[in-house]
Formats: sequence, C-alpha cells, structure tokens
Amino acid sequence: MTEFIAAKYQYWVYISLMMIGFYAIIAKPNLVKKIIGINIFQTAVFLFYISISKVDGGTAPIHWDRAVLYDNPLPHVLILTAIVVSVSVTAVALALVIRIYREYGTLEEDQILRGRRENL
Repeated sequence: MTEFIAAKYQYWVYISLMMIGFYAIIAKPNLVKKIIGINIFQTAVFLFYISISKVDGGTAPIHWDRAVLYDNPLPHVLILTAIVVSVSVTAVALALVIRIYREYGTLEEDQILRGRRENL
C-alpha cells in the first residue's frame, strides 16, 4: 500500500494544492486571498493536466528513426493558453478588487455585504 502511495506522490501534491486553493476560496473573507486561492487551484489543475500527458518511454514529437512512442504536445500547448487566460482573469479580478475597495473602503466580504444592505 505504501508503495502505491509513494509511486503516485505527484497526485497527492496536486490534490493538496487543489484543497489549499479550494479552502482559500471558500473560507477566507478577504477578496485578495480568494484570488490567491483561485490561482493556487488553477496551478494544481495545470500541473495535473501536464503530468497525465507524459507517456512512459515517450520522446519529444520529433521525427527520429528509433522513436516508437511520442509524447503528446497538445496538452502542453493548451496549458500555455490556459496560463495566459489565467493571468488575464487575475488582472481583471484585481482591477475589480481595487474598484470595490474604493467604493466600500474594505476588502472583507462580510463588511462589503453589510455595506450593501445598509445602502438599500
């Protein structure tokens, strides 16, 4: 059993990172901490997706006479695109956080909701 766990340690790392990010999204009231949690979660997904694209005994997808198995380059390209989208989403989220801070004077979710109820 311990050999099985030790052989799949990278998956335990991904799951741990996902749960850390998920905890930050759900439990933290600060909006910046929620954004950091989203980024940690996304990074875990990126690492997981790249790791499952590796083929045992595979080589780079370059024409070579002795190569029998090739690694699939498509997941790596998709993750590069996802990283660009992730950075863009983070930039927009931080811009929204700045606007929220200017409007309410705080980044704490419960205080923002209380302020909204008072304005209604």
